[in-house]
Amino acid sequence: MKTLHVELGDRRYPIYIGPGLLDRADLLRAHIPGRQVLVVSNTTVAPLYLERARAALAGLRHEAMILPDGEQYKTLEVLNEVFTALLDRRFDRNCTLLALGGGVIGDMAGFAAACYQRGVPFIQVPTTLLAQVDSSVGGKTAVNHPLGKNMIGAFYQPLCVVADTETLATLPDRELSAGVAEVIKYGLIRDLPFLEWLEQHIERLLAREAAALTEAIDRSCRNKAEIVAADERETGERALLNLGHTFGHAIETGLGYGRWLHGEAVAAGMLLAADLSARLGWLGGEQVARVRALLARARLPLEPPAELTADDFLRLMAVDKKVKDGQLRLILLRGLGRGVIADGVDPRLLRETLARQPPGKAG
Repeated sequence: MKTLHVELGDRRYPIYIGPGLLDRADLLRAHIPGRQVLVVSNTTVAPLYLERARAALAGLRHEAMILPDGEQYKTLEVLNEVFTALLDRRFDRNCTLLALGGGVIGDMAGFAAACYQRGVPFIQVPTTLLAQVDSSVGGKTAVNHPLGKNMIGAFYQPLCVVADTETLATLPDRELSAGVAEVIKYGLIRDLPFLEWLEQHIERLLAREAAALTEAIDRSCRNKAEIVAADERETGERALLNLGHTFGHAIETGLGYGRWLHGEAVAAGMLLAADLSARLGWLGGEQVARVRALLARARLPLEPPAELTADDFLRLMAVDKKVKDGQLRLILLRGLGRGVIADGVDPRLLRETLARQPPGKAG
């Protein structure tokens, strides 16, 4: 097991990474302050791992809330079912919510914990690669709105993150690749040696080799933990974690939540960001080609959906959380391993990128 920490003063918390951690009752129990636990999971993950979580919680009052699986259910209406379950079962403000699942479950359980009785403890037990390397760490919780992804939420940190790498054995190949997109992001924005490591070992990740997975999760979490510790509420550096996300969220919202996985949309968004960076003269063609080649090897989309026009993108991106004072803020690249926050990008170049116009088409 590897252990690292998100350094947030008196809210400092550990991230545990390794195989078989779901069975480690001591890890979970050390971070549960009371005797009431509501496990929030979904119809896909619960049949696989709920009983193991229950066994680790033996001796506590623990109950389960099983939600439908899918991004399309990440709504206020479904979230209200969690509140109803807590109230029906008379859970008090010393209860703990345990998120057992991927990013959707982590976001919803975390947001429920932030709101229930004005805040109760929660624990992240992520079971997808994307959740283990990204969404479970850093305290972003939210639900979607038909007009925009993750527009209703709160910053609310967990008490710990328990990333059992053995849960990735049951992850569909498509979801594994979606998680790899977020792994690649860290290399692109701030960790060139990690990006080079990924170029050498991407096939080992896709083959689910334990050592490669553990290394990728550890390095991703270390990068994110450092950023969150420096900028918890995204007033500066943390915005770099949004590379590809403004474009990607437009894809998810425009198509309807659930048609593309989050990581797939982010992958296409990162290539759009690379293309725009090249049009600005910040990346060379060879560097864009490297990004494209790595994403292709990870079996990720290389182009946005054909049905989304440049006008569609611009309309959807105008509702993004990164819009500030009416101005779109993008995360771009001034070189591989060097993400930058870009305000006031030339609208003509942005439209050329979104319209997939040559020159500068990625790769």
